[in-house]
Amino acid sequence: MKIAMKSVRKLRVHWPIASETFSRLARGDAEAFKDEAGIAALLQASSESPDLGDFGNYRHVFESGLGFEGFTCSEGANPTLGQVGQRTISPTFVFTTYFDAALPDAAVERFLQHIVDIHPWEVPVIELTGPVSVSSATLPAVFESEAAS
Repeated sequence: MKIAMKSVRKLRVHWPIASETFSRLARGDAEAFKDEAGIAALLQASSESPDLGDFGNYRHVFESGLGFEGFTCSEGANPTLGQVGQRTISPTFVFTTYFDAALPDAAVERFLQHIVDIHPWEVPVIELTGPVSVSSATLPAVFESEAAS
């Protein structure tokens, strides 16, 4: 078998979560995904876009991680968490998915705007990469010569 590669862009969203949700997820409690309203909204938004996380026979593929975000709010900020001038640390769910690099910019912008609209932060952390290659399928030996041409 040979691995086929696909040109994609990576989307990563940092989402604040409750300390209890962080602990549950760290213990491997997958039910916490359903119980945290923000994560549920993010996963729902992701599943409504057929282009996100498309790996052929697998749809809505995503990766997640746990971490912390740190920030200090400046004058003029309207923080959801923390106070102006105070250093704040927030437990964070990090959501990563991929989409075809050839997806039109308008479709990407619509999804990003939807994320901004539902995100609780005044300035959400959303990362979008340029094209990268990921494995998309394994090809049987019979197709190897076709894939090479």
